[in-house]
Amino acid sequence: MISSRLPTPALKARLKSGPSIGCHWLSLGSPAIAELAADAGPDAIVIDTQHGLWDRSTMESAIGAVAGRAPVLVRVADQSDWAIGSALDAGAHGVIVPMVNTADECARVIGAVQYPPVGRRSGGGARTSADFAAYRGAAQHLVASVMIETAEAVEAAEAIAATPGLDLIFIGPGDLTLSLGAGQGTPAFEAAVAKVMAAGKAAGVPVGIFTTGIDQALARAREGHALVVAAYDVAVTRSATAQVRRFQQEAS
Repeated sequence: MISSRLPTPALKARLKSGPSIGCHWLSLGSPAIAELAADAGPDAIVIDTQHGLWDRSTMESAIGAVAGRAPVLVRVADQSDWAIGSALDAGAHGVIVPMVNTADECARVIGAVQYPPVGRRSGGGARTSADFAAYRGAAQHLVASVMIETAEAVEAAEAIAATPGLDLIFIGPGDLTLSLGAGQGTPAFEAAVAKVMAAGKAAGVPVGIFTTGIDQALARAREGHALVVAAYDVAVTRSATAQVRRFQQEAS
């Protein structure tokens, strides 16, 4: 069973060579929904512990429920070693780390993902210690991803992308619009996205972006984004409430 939980080269290879990965993004904190999401065979599942309703126990349960069926990335709460290490100890195949604004911050993230002598990650975890020798050998395949979501980070995109060991840059549009003072789709916003994409291409680092629905996901995938959000549990639930409202209006 442990072999199905080990990180493999497949996810990194797919990010670099394509086609684009359409993930199912989960914020509602339900391991049951994670299991249902895995049944659909997504390219990847992302568990959002920054803005989502997950705690350590439900995160670990969700990752266990989908083990071997879909790679799991965790958008951690912050850049701390504890947040990154907890997600990886739970069995995540990588992390997406928010609000990384400089190359120095990016390097610290990468150090938190890998064990010594490459990094400084602490060894442990009930799941990863089931066969720690095998897990440590496979840890080189963990995905280290950072989010660019401020004007400061966009300006530092080339330096961030050039950080050794970085596997993915992920653009956070919500916070980026707040930082730029420009909405999605505006020239200023799209110029920032293009700047990050160019930095990633120059450094050989794939770039992804958060999307809110299938149409936007497909459009961004066609632009060359390596990771997009094909389904989002909050949006799916909201669409169900819209169906209820329609019933109430049309059945009355």
